[in-house]
Amino acid sequence: MIAKKIKNPLARKRLMRFKEVRRAYFALWALALLYAVSLCAELLCNNVPLFVRFNGRSFFPVFAFYPEDTFTGNGQKTRADFKQVARLPAFRDNPENFMVFPPLPFGPFESVDPALLAVADRVTLDLRPEPLIGSVDLGPDYRIVKSLGFAPFAGLSTAAGAVGRPFSDFFELDRTLRQAIDQRFANRPAPRFTTQMTRRTGPDLTLGLPAFAPRPQPPQTVRLVLREAKPENASSLVLDFSPEAEPLLDSDLAGLPPLWAAVSVADRQLLKSLVHQRFSGPVEVVRLVVDNRVYQARFVKEDVRFPFPPGGWHLMGIDGAGRDVLARILYGLRTSLTFGLLLVGCSMALGVIAGALQGYYGGLTDITGQRLIEIWSALPFLYIMILMGSVYGRSFALLLFCYGIFNWIGISYYIRAEFLRLRKQPFVEAAKCMGISSPKIIFRHILPNAMVPVITFFPFSLVGAIGSLAALDFLGFGLPPPTPSWGELLFQAQQYRWAWWLILYPSLALFVVMLLGVFVGEGIRNAYEPRRYTRIE
Repeated sequence: MIAKKIKNPLARKRLMRFKEVRRAYFALWALALLYAVSLCAELLCNNVPLFVRFNGRSFFPVFAFYPEDTFTGNGQKTRADFKQVARLPAFRDNPENFMVFPPLPFGPFESVDPALLAVADRVTLDLRPEPLIGSVDLGPDYRIVKSLGFAPFAGLSTAAGAVGRPFSDFFELDRTLRQAIDQRFANRPAPRFTTQMTRRTGPDLTLGLPAFAPRPQPPQTVRLVLREAKPENASSLVLDFSPEAEPLLDSDLAGLPPLWAAVSVADRQLLKSLVHQRFSGPVEVVRLVVDNRVYQARFVKEDVRFPFPPGGWHLMGIDGAGRDVLARILYGLRTSLTFGLLLVGCSMALGVIAGALQGYYGGLTDITGQRLIEIWSALPFLYIMILMGSVYGRSFALLLFCYGIFNWIGISYYIRAEFLRLRKQPFVEAAKCMGISSPKIIFRHILPNAMVPVITFFPFSLVGAIGSLAALDFLGFGLPPPTPSWGELLFQAQQYRWAWWLILYPSLALFVVMLLGVFVGEGIRNAYEPRRYTRIE
């Protein structure tokens, strides 16, 4: 339909070539649709209602400002907190007074009330055994001279029963372990040594010898460290408790786990009191002895802290300041695309003017312009951005200006080359002979024939501008807070590395938009490529 309305046959042919690249055609519509949705962000994500009916009157707060006094009569002329107003008796008790909020009733600058976030009202007791650690001092004949914590490994009731006995009575000394021990008795340097030992009965062990350096006198004993390799093989307990500090049992279980029954009555009372305490605040890890083994008791409860994971109304989670990530991404989409379009439009206009003047007049004008452009392009953009931001403060207009005065240089080279090629064409010479002024020749005769680089580079420049804005916001030199920005969300993801949603969703949004822009650029390049079917054989 659009192609039929275009009268220029060349333009119509290029449009048909563009539509042949299906992914480019659909990417253009998808990008336009995303931008249109972002322009309507206030109607989709906002903490201000779309419509308010109050005392027989209709209000549209999303389009107009109404002070708090309009709904409360308290004389306050500030902006109303409509969510607080909706809880007043005038709205809560009167069904004729109501508010209609957007589908996502959260704004990009609104901090969510932690009390409104639903978390599981339970505490999980995690009771896990500590790994056994012991040591023995061996003499030159491999007899145990001294032991510490060795009894559980040897199956003895006390460590004294192992003193004076050969170590081989309890564990087999393999050849490599003997060599490592003999090397230390010989007072020769030796690195740290470890070996694994799998046992049929009892826990698997890791035997280790620390690094050894020669001494003035050979050692009389060598210390061998024993460590339990897999403490998880021992019994452990994970049990949920209600706010009344009573165990929450699964219907599939017959009763309480056996380990809970093995805990002494006094320790059980202690654990329940700590569970009850955990509902109101953090509790330190507690160590207790169960079945002659030391256990660590941890009390785990899901607390409301920002960033908060996705769930409920917050489909993409909450950021570190308590703001909805989906709202920030949607508003950030509008910011990124608007910045990219304005930047590319302004830089393209500057580049076209500079390149056209150099290419058309040539000579001294061209040489002088090229030298000035080379000097200007050598200036460090980031340093200038930091300097301007420190003097005038960070803002959207300043960022657009600073980036725009550098971003036009590349396109000016292409326009200059096109004008140098076209200025000697017969239609230009004919226009000069007819007495047409130079500005009219430049902008009405040559420029329409030199717009191919501008059109083909536009989508790629847009992608580069969006990526540059995200990078500057990530580095802290971009838009001022609390402006919604994808780069700012990625910066938070670096601070809160456990908050996976802060890196997943902004990265995905940035990837999708940039990929769509690249697809559009690919289609435009295909449409303007004169040698579509040329092959090199």
